[in-house]
Amino acid sequence: MESGADVSGLAIWINGAARSGKTSRLVGEFADGIESYPPSSSILVLAANDETKRKLGDRLAVAIEGSYPVVCKTPLGLMGDEVILFWPLIFEQLQLKAQFPLKLRPEMEQELATQFAHAQGFLEYKPQGVSEYRFIRQTLDLLQLAALGGYTPEEIPDCLENGLNLGEQRLFSTDMAALGVFLVQWQQWCLERGLLSYGILSALYSRYLLPQAKYQEQLIRRYQGVFADDVDDYPAIAGDLLEFFLEQGKSCVFTYNPQGEVRLGLGADARRLEKLSSRCRRIELKGLQGLAETAGETVINLVTEPIYPVGLPNVFELLQTTSRAQLLQKTAVRILEALEQEIIAPQDLVIIAPGLDEIARYTLMEILTSGGVKVQPLNEQRPLSSAPLVRALLTALGLVYSGLGQLLPQDSIAEMLVILSHGEIDPVRGGLIADYCYEIDRDYPRLLAVESFSRWDRLGYKATTAYQIIRTWIEATRRAIAPSKLTPLMVLDSAIKLLLENQSFSYDSLDSLRELSETAQHFWEVDRKLRQNEPSFRSTIETVSQFIQLIRRGTITANPYPLRNFGEEKEGVMLATIFQYRSLRTSHRWQFWLDVGSPLWEKGGAATLLAAPLFLRDHSGVWGEEESLAADQARLRRILQDLLSRAREKVILCHSDSGINGTEQVGPLLPMVQAVFSY
Repeated sequence: MESGADVSGLAIWINGAARSGKTSRLVGEFADGIESYPPSSSILVLAANDETKRKLGDRLAVAIEGSYPVVCKTPLGLMGDEVILFWPLIFEQLQLKAQFPLKLRPEMEQELATQFAHAQGFLEYKPQGVSEYRFIRQTLDLLQLAALGGYTPEEIPDCLENGLNLGEQRLFSTDMAALGVFLVQWQQWCLERGLLSYGILSALYSRYLLPQAKYQEQLIRRYQGVFADDVDDYPAIAGDLLEFFLEQGKSCVFTYNPQGEVRLGLGADARRLEKLSSRCRRIELKGLQGLAETAGETVINLVTEPIYPVGLPNVFELLQTTSRAQLLQKTAVRILEALEQEIIAPQDLVIIAPGLDEIARYTLMEILTSGGVKVQPLNEQRPLSSAPLVRALLTALGLVYSGLGQLLPQDSIAEMLVILSHGEIDPVRGGLIADYCYEIDRDYPRLLAVESFSRWDRLGYKATTAYQIIRTWIEATRRAIAPSKLTPLMVLDSAIKLLLENQSFSYDSLDSLRELSETAQHFWEVDRKLRQNEPSFRSTIETVSQFIQLIRRGTITANPYPLRNFGEEKEGVMLATIFQYRSLRTSHRWQFWLDVGSPLWEKGGAATLLAAPLFLRDHSGVWGEEESLAADQARLRRILQDLLSRAREKVILCHSDSGINGTEQVGPLLPMVQAVFSY
């Protein structure tokens, strides 16, 4: 159904709820109009996140049978690429040193910002009880939120002073002047060294690149049209870019879910993007999908009006226990029973939780996999340091370079020997060797000849041979780096080859090794960039020590960028948080809502950054308790409708009387539990 004035025949706004066919309509519009675009031109295709970007790119390529090159990007990905591509236009304006810039990964941004904060004395403003990591992370998040909203670093203190009234959530115990000074200095420090974080990239794009006439000419010449999916999850500055294309009369197709806004609180600004609809021919896709069609209104009324006198239909099932441990067991057993009866397939099931702690994740995966069921944890963020392969390689790196003995306790040596020997040295023998053949020394730790152990004959031939191979590699590598023939990256690569030689590993292990290699590559790229600007920056030993400690702190995840094959569909029961599941934009026959009595269902949690509402484009006034409560209610409505739209047959409510910390579960969805009883 089409409605609204035909403002521009070239611009289409597709409006609809989850699973109403918005993306399919966008793909259809793309396929229908592809022949009208000259072969030399490009079409800009945008998607809300990396996963939907891959899916949309695949669908478009199939729809046009490969007849036209399709390049799909996220808004932030596009802006970052454009800043790098047109860097000369930016450094001329800012009068910066002419050097090729380097994108900073978040973990390196955190590391460098922490060092900078120490040097500037900024940490004296850290509130008591707040960790150093969290304090710096929240500070950097403010810079990114401001950039995505189109605010300058200089405006951040005023935005916070005028609008922030969050009581104990305040980031600083003093006025905001120190914050403003630090952020301006930090951004300038990065720019002078050609280091660009996501926040800085966004700021450079919106302030210095998009307004430039030369760049605008390039945009007009390069792109004949824009197809942007799920624009309700785009930041305000992406709206500025899309508005530019509308003003140029380019072909534009946008899809928008008024109940979406998954990334609200992470920089997305749906209200800013919605303003574009007034310039488009509007297409309304009517009708809710899944259980939202039949039960959505009932559930929302029940939750928002607790006295609403109605029971839930029988598509809702309740699993209830006294303790949470019992609930995890009961949930897994219910899934195993359904699969055993062949009522449903594993890939048609999803467990959704407002917050998925490690105990729940481990327990559910352990029970289900023990029952022969594959589990697909969505975007599992395991610390890279949790992988034994990674820990072993870091220990080997520490042995090669002198002066790192304080980082090499005996138990890490024993673990390294077990891992690098491919099991030829078992944990008992590894412990014996670490006790008798490892010379502990702060400046020159080393592995001694096996004969240093008086009873070395007890080790056996295989273990002794494996130990000699590892010791020989360490000594040879140590000699090779003395005349600077080997860089730390080359040493790590050599250690990985030693580890992989004639061995096979699981995909998880290979993912960990891949991420370690990529992190090391980026770490030393940043190190090289800093040395170009500060020749006396630090010694190689200090750099290696910092790298080992960076990984061991656990802030880098083992699989943030999972590999994927074209057309691959993962099997197994999906395990996800609410935010992860909604971001994926998929659907399942059965949904298990874990911890349905938790108060976290209406909270943004990790998906909402501190003071995020203050940097929305149309925000004005104070953000206090009343505004927070209203935002929580609105978020809960969106979550319920969205999840129900993605449940095709059944929702199983999983409730324990007490939560993980033993407190009573009395969250906003508790009326649903009571309504199932009353049915």
